[in-house]
Amino acid sequence: MTSSDRLSHQNDAEHSFGPTALLTPANLLTLLRIVSAPLVIYLIVKYNTSWTLMGIWAVVSFSDGLDGYVARRMGATRSGAFLDPLADKFAVMGALFAYVYVGRINLIVAVLIFTREVAMSIYRTVMGKHGVSIPARFTAKVKTFVQDSAIGLATMPILFKYNYVITAAILLALALTLYTGIEYFMDGMKASKSSK
Repeated sequence: MTSSDRLSHQNDAEHSFGPTALLTPANLLTLLRIVSAPLVIYLIVKYNTSWTLMGIWAVVSFSDGLDGYVARRMGATRSGAFLDPLADKFAVMGALFAYVYVGRINLIVAVLIFTREVAMSIYRTVMGKHGVSIPARFTAKVKTFVQDSAIGLATMPILFKYNYVITAAILLALALTLYTGIEYFMDGMKASKSSK
């Protein structure tokens, strides 16, 4: 190991966190999303669209990927594993139902997405208690990106009169949400059989 490798390894150790750590940079980013969600909901209900809302949503969406990257670099924690998906669902579901309230998104679509997200969270928790881990696929990351993008499009003032764009985007998000839910279920069944 060269001196630069040793220095890099030492720096990584100094800036890493154990699995029980709470106050980590990744968790702070996650908490930022949780705290921002009520503001997003308020702005949607009050203004429907605005450049301020779009900017805040962009930060919320970007921080989703950023906190995952930071966690991988500095060490994943149990609190982060719990809070990160919770923050995602809180932000996305809050925005979706706020847009249902103002008439931009169909209630059935929002309920289907909400039901899938809750059902899969429960499913993964139950399977985890039986020692079965269901890792996220690439398609799940695409699903999250499309959900965030659909809401982001809805926040844009220039698309206010073109709701068919929002409808198409949210229907694509719904299709991916349901598809990845089926993937999770099948992966869990396969993992459960192989562990027996």
